[in-house]
Amino acid sequence: MLWQPSLPERYLSMPDAALAAAITARRRELGDRLLVLGHHYQQDDVIQHADLTGDSLKLSQMADEEARKRGTRFIVFCGVHFMAETADILTESDVQVILPDLSAGCSMADMAAYDDTVEAWESIHRAHRSAEGAVWNGRVVPITYVNSSAAIKAFVGEHGGACCTSSNASAVFDWALRGGDEPRRRGEEIKLLFLPDQHLGRNTAAQKGLLTEVDEAAGRGSSETVLWNPKRDNGGLSDEQIRAAKVLLWAGHCSVHKLFRPEHVDQLRAEYRDRGGITIIVHPECAKEVVDQADLSGSTEHIIQTLRKAKPGTNWAIGTEVHLVARLAREVAERGVHARILSDCQCLCTTMYRIDQPHLLWALDNLAEGKVVNRVAVHPEARAKARLALDRMLANVGGPRATVLVD
Repeated sequence: MLWQPSLPERYLSMPDAALAAAITARRRELGDRLLVLGHHYQQDDVIQHADLTGDSLKLSQMADEEARKRGTRFIVFCGVHFMAETADILTESDVQVILPDLSAGCSMADMAAYDDTVEAWESIHRAHRSAEGAVWNGRVVPITYVNSSAAIKAFVGEHGGACCTSSNASAVFDWALRGGDEPRRRGEEIKLLFLPDQHLGRNTAAQKGLLTEVDEAAGRGSSETVLWNPKRDNGGLSDEQIRAAKVLLWAGHCSVHKLFRPEHVDQLRAEYRDRGGITIIVHPECAKEVVDQADLSGSTEHIIQTLRKAKPGTNWAIGTEVHLVARLAREVAERGVHARILSDCQCLCTTMYRIDQPHLLWALDNLAEGKVVNRVAVHPEARAKARLALDRMLANVGGPRATVLVD
């Protein structure tokens, strides 16, 4: 987490209505030089000021297009740090990206550190060299979820891999298993290293029939999918387990989606049994046992579009972040669709919650006075390598503006 200086007291003492009015005035004053992006997980009082709303990658792509049209010079990203980095990677170099609160990070992205990833890469390859008399005819293709740092995207780009979203993870898996941009040679073994979300990786591996997984507690041995824990020596795996694996999942997770449990599904099914039943739809960042018990799973955009098409009179439970669920539930209620969150626990993105009206106004006031605060700028070398990982995804899942790009 980066350090964020305390705001002057006047921002903290302003009423919400005064903050909103001041933000609106500053946006009008800055005109087309400014573009405000609001992620779906944002609070309502922030999202009301956004020029564009959506998921992280979709927002960055739309921002690039819109900034070119408007001649925008400043993008204020009301999201978290990795999202601002992605916007900086995808937009023109003369566009400056600002994060209103630098402490708005992502715990899942932080679970995959660059140095740990380098160490894992070396250990995985060393495990194959350690087999007595063996010469490994194989390759590791890394994949990173877009919910990762620019450093991890750059590592993946440098080593022949690609980014993915929750919508296109299956297609990127297929691309990687074919050898990525270097087609698999005859007899060559391809392994995948998937960062940083083990749950999206596990759910995708299951779709591919690659999910016989190591279960230490049950004493079950090895298989095609293993979990690499960067906090343990050699990822917590033996060299034999690494050599036997086809997919190595990084031990990371989303703190929001991890809160949803199979018992939540069971409780709601029982509660709605005599009330017309209920359809459970969840994000694939949820644990596999939750996804398996749900009726549907898919990206944030898939969830939104599914609910917008739901029949009046139907009941739905949604397994994703609470602010998005609340807005979506209000929207579909106008058509007689009942939607609620899957769990009554507080399933909110606490780091996203750090972006608020006081920080947004503070950033805009500084811009109006000619000062850029909290700029997020990716080093040019890392930017070029990270762009490779993004471009490989775009080139291999339906083209540069395909609808599957939402995460």
